[in-house]
Amino acid sequence: MSKTHPEKQYLDLLQDILDNGSNKELFFTPEVLEEYKKKGEEPPHIRSIFGRQIRFDMKEGFPLLTTKKVFLKGIIHELLWFLSGSSNMKYLADNGVKIWDEWAWKRYHKWALENAPEKDLEQKDFIQKIKDESADSEFVKEWGDLITIYGRMWRRWPASDGREIDQLGWVIQGLKDKPFRKSYVISAWNPDFIYAMASEGNKNEVPPFCHTTFQFAVTDGNKLNLGLYQRSADIFLGVPFNIASYALLLQMVAQVTGLEPGEFVHSFGDAHVYSNHIDQIKEQMSRDPRPFPKMNINPNIKNIDDFKYEDFEVEGYDPHPRIKAEIANIGGY
Repeated sequence: MSKTHPEKQYLDLLQDILDNGSNKELFFTPEVLEEYKKKGEEPPHIRSIFGRQIRFDMKEGFPLLTTKKVFLKGIIHELLWFLSGSSNMKYLADNGVKIWDEWAWKRYHKWALENAPEKDLEQKDFIQKIKDESADSEFVKEWGDLITIYGRMWRRWPASDGREIDQLGWVIQGLKDKPFRKSYVISAWNPDFIYAMASEGNKNEVPPFCHTTFQFAVTDGNKLNLGLYQRSADIFLGVPFNIASYALLLQMVAQVTGLEPGEFVHSFGDAHVYSNHIDQIKEQMSRDPRPFPKMNINPNIKNIDDFKYEDFEVEGYDPHPRIKAEIANIGGY
């Protein structure tokens, strides 16, 4: 390990927000505000700073935060789902990963209230129906589809001529053939799917992409580095997942291209914490980081599309206990 534990950067970022951030309101749809009103609660705000960066040398271990336990199963399954190019969340539901449950249900719930109230379902019942029905059922195909999602943009970017562009596939082939190039950028930010810019068929309840774009670059002949720009970052709840997910992606792409993992560099636009998480944040900041674990990946996998959940094993992960915090439902559009 280096003299200063790399996780200290993350804890310092939390302190930076508390010390130097400014409070900002959040956008909530009328339906979400009504839910807070029913519970007799004021909706949270965020405390925000702009423009920060942290970096992790993969030689110092796999950056799975240790000052609270991070849900690695969800990270691996979500990344595999992204890599599949699918926009349908049934794979996640089938594997007990709830990260995207609310966004799929919310679109169905809104449709049911407006068109068929008798068909409305509670979120848990909606997800159970997604799990129970086959992937080719009309219900799953219609309501499990999140439309606007990272994997679709990474692997099936909709081109103006009707093609679907595999950005990640192009990058991997390029890293094999011409690793010195500086153009290995993958973008998820597609205005045709975002806010008022979206065309009618692409509008959705899912918010626009937070981790907006990332770049692979080779240094020292064979070191593969990955730089992520994240426009909006929930530092307490979301960013520990993002760090581990992109560090894992770096390891996977390094393996299939025959390169050595170098640094993961994480750059933030709006870096913030939620007002209802402050006590939990202070608890996490009081804890001392422990050594990062090692991520072992099946060395026989040489194609990015061949990875399965069983191909990953974390070794030596000894985190502090999990810290629970409520996710704020910002209401999508």
